[in-house]
Amino acid sequence: MKTTALLLIDAQYDFCQPQGALYVPGAEQDVIRIADLIRRHTGQIDQIVVTLDTHHVLNIAHPGFWEDREGHSPDPFTLITAADVDAGRWVPRYEADYAKEYVRTLEAQGEFQHFIWPEHCLIGTRGAALDDTIVEAVRDWVHQTGRDYEAVIKGVHPFAEHFGIFRAQVPVPGAPKTKLNTSLITLLERYDQVLVAGEARSHCVATSMKQILRYAPALVPKVVVLTDCMSDVTGLGHLADPIYAEAQEKGVTFTTSTALNF
Repeated sequence: MKTTALLLIDAQYDFCQPQGALYVPGAEQDVIRIADLIRRHTGQIDQIVVTLDTHHVLNIAHPGFWEDREGHSPDPFTLITAADVDAGRWVPRYEADYAKEYVRTLEAQGEFQHFIWPEHCLIGTRGAALDDTIVEAVRDWVHQTGRDYEAVIKGVHPFAEHFGIFRAQVPVPGAPKTKLNTSLITLLERYDQVLVAGEARSHCVATSMKQILRYAPALVPKVVVLTDCMSDVTGLGHLADPIYAEAQEKGVTFTTSTALNF
């Protein structure tokens, strides 16, 4: 019999509920489908791993980290380019030299430019917690199986963006938690299949998939993406499409939570 891990990426209040700080439209239905999956297949899911996007207020991708020439912070969803920084249109309030180089490095990678997000998933707030629908289903799974779930916290370092669950976009020197999480890769490699669900399809799920392709090739044939259990940040789904196309070409399985074959 196959052993199965369920990897839930950032299924948190701020992403999954309309009142959340960075609500992903459709996510409130995604978590219902995820919870239904857990309950239908309790005995067939051997491990549940949840990741938790977790930030300080003063984060390099939050408005308060930056200011314009008049001292105003950027609005959420503002794009800050290396050219903007070099021209002084946007100036970091903290660790200026590092922040300027960070934007250049991020842009040079060719994956994401520096985007300002609403303050979200703040440490200790409701927004950072697992969505209640997920909590109830996972807790029932724990009681019925006698196994506890694993929680992986990412994004705490204020000078790093941590879309992918395995590594920050730009690892911070001297900060091991921003570097490649080989322990998480090793954990997932123990299982015959790894079901992937969560938010957002366009960003954290897609970047995690790209990191699997790059850093954990042994996982690739084990990964099953549950397409009905994730949604895009509005208007940005196109960013992820090439990643999923590459993943499918390399052997990742794409299916729905109701068509899943254990």
